Amino acid sequence: MTKESTTLTPFAEDVMEGLQAEKKHLPSKYFYDVRGDELFQQIMQLDEYYLTRKELEIFETHKAAILEAIDEGEPFRIIELGAGDGSKTKVLLKHFLDAGADFAYTPVDISGNVLEILEGNLKAEMPNLRIESYEGDYFDALAEISESPEKDIVFFLGSTVGNFGQGEAEGFLSKLQEFLKPGDLLFMGVDLKKDPSIILNAYNDSQGVTKEFNLNLLDRINQELGADFDRDQFIHYPYYNPHTGECRSYLISQTEQTVTIDGDEIEFRSWEAIFMEISKKYDQKQLKSLADASGFTSLKTFLDSDKWFADVLWEK
Repeated sequence: MTKESTTLTPFAEDVMEGLQAEKKHLPSKYFYDVRGDELFQQIMQLDEYYLTRKELEIFETHKAAILEAIDEGEPFRIIELGAGDGSKTKVLLKHFLDAGADFAYTPVDISGNVLEILEGNLKAEMPNLRIESYEGDYFDALAEISESPEKDIVFFLGSTVGNFGQGEAEGFLSKLQEFLKPGDLLFMGVDLKKDPSIILNAYNDSQGVTKEFNLNLLDRINQELGADFDRDQFIHYPYYNPHTGECRSYLISQTEQTVTIDGDEIEFRSWEAIFMEISKKYDQKQLKSLADASGFTSLKTFLDSDKWFADVLWEK
């Protein structure tokens, strides 16, 4: 018998709901425990994983233009959703400080471990930076962050919006803009459509780090929820659909098996899949449609030299 949901943590509730569904799935936000954070840092250094390098190139190349586009000479606040280690954002923060911009930085992340490291590093590297971090889901954090008369600029980098399907992205961004004041800005990283082989290799690297990143979630469920997943019974399977622009990742059970999670049994058929993550890619026409559908006006688009990646600036 399934335990009453009131006795379960949000992590346990989401895991049980996903694995008891007809089409099994696990929320990708739970990739990021301490080990998951470490693995994602490795992923960002991989040759195949171009996204980090391309967005960093945009920041280094266009940092002055980005500041000019968002700074009107008045105080502003940067709220970064999914701040991570801040390695790319630091390029902009340092330039903004050096240019004399009057701003505060509020990183938000579900991983307290990452936030603690980020805040410590930023205080050491930029002691004059005003920083206040929030741990939690994006909208929970936005609801807690006090409303300010200052202009808010929400940073949503790294193509995190690609973790939603089209309808989900519209819903997410529509809800996001409800937390903003008229004139507030969204600065968002978006991966663009390109050679499908380049995209697929980014999620199926030759060293198997992305595979380990996905399997680590099974390890986390074992450790935190008392489960008995045998990770060797699952394979990592990503594929890219150039028509939809969606790269989807799965863990697939190689055998018929039963997994126990804190006394509850989850049945797997042979070759049954757990959907793990979506990474959607856009073209410029789709980006304009996304802005229109979610209540934003597109102001500027910054591109890397290969036009593989974009950082868009939208206004509520």
